[in-house]
Amino acid sequence: MEIFYQILLNIIFPLFVLIGAGAGLHRLLKLDLSTLSTITVNFLLPAVCFVNIYESNMSGKLVGQTLLFLLLFNLLLIFISMLLAKANGFDRRLSATFKNSLVLSNSGNYGLPVSELVFSANPAGMSIQIIVSIFQNLLTFTYGFYNSVSAQSSGMAIVKKIMKLPVIYALLLAVLLRWLHIDIPDFLWKPIENTSNAFLAIALVTLGAQVAYLKITRISRPIVWAVLGRLVISPAIALSLIFLLGLSDTTAQALFIASSFPTSRNSALLALEYDNYPEFASQTVLLTTILSSFTVAIVVYLSKILF
Repeated sequence: MEIFYQILLNIIFPLFVLIGAGAGLHRLLKLDLSTLSTITVNFLLPAVCFVNIYESNMSGKLVGQTLLFLLLFNLLLIFISMLLAKANGFDRRLSATFKNSLVLSNSGNYGLPVSELVFSANPAGMSIQIIVSIFQNLLTFTYGFYNSVSAQSSGMAIVKKIMKLPVIYALLLAVLLRWLHIDIPDFLWKPIENTSNAFLAIALVTLGAQVAYLKITRISRPIVWAVLGRLVISPAIALSLIFLLGLSDTTAQALFIASSFPTSRNSALLALEYDNYPEFASQTVLLTTILSSFTVAIVVYLSKILF
């Protein structure tokens, strides 16, 4: 019960303060959502990716186990999201946003604080969540962007649009600098870090502005499937895979918990940027975030019993 209370107070409440601020600001000032989205995707997001990857420092064995799980887990999740989208007859644009809503999870500003709370006495659990967060960044900047762009383009047009994204080059640069063990001087690191720190607030304010005039008169079928997929199907797949791979202890706990996080706000940003049902994306982010305050607490509890 203490974990449930701490998640609610220290993670959910701060998120909704910023979302509420964005909704209030948009109603008062009529914010330019297109500009906010463009700044977030093309300036703030690359900084977050660069900082996360450049600062990562984990052992080879732990990275190997975690990456194997994440690769299989996300392939299964992508496959199931495709089946659900096809079975429900979603059009191309809705299908793109639906798949992103199910596959992309909020492993950063939601997942990292949860893991820090759960594994306060076990650094390995936090290290695993950092790997998950980095992997989710990669997934967002490849699969997520591909989904969003491919809803409106095809062939070489998709490749050209993806190659224009600054975040791709931020990712490659971070990997190269880590591999070469090159230290970034403070006068360059500070603005990069400050830009990365600004991402959370701006992204959540943008999300709040998106939903400022949003009215959920009914829970549509796509939203039901997206919520079930992210909060129920995803942990179930993870649990099955954990047993199949024979994972245990902290590794099993951390990966099981990481599979239960709500839909990433990046899915809503991508939907807004490429005009692929942004209202559906925002509703899914909000509903999964609200409901995850209960489902994540349940998964955390189960992880301690099972592993």
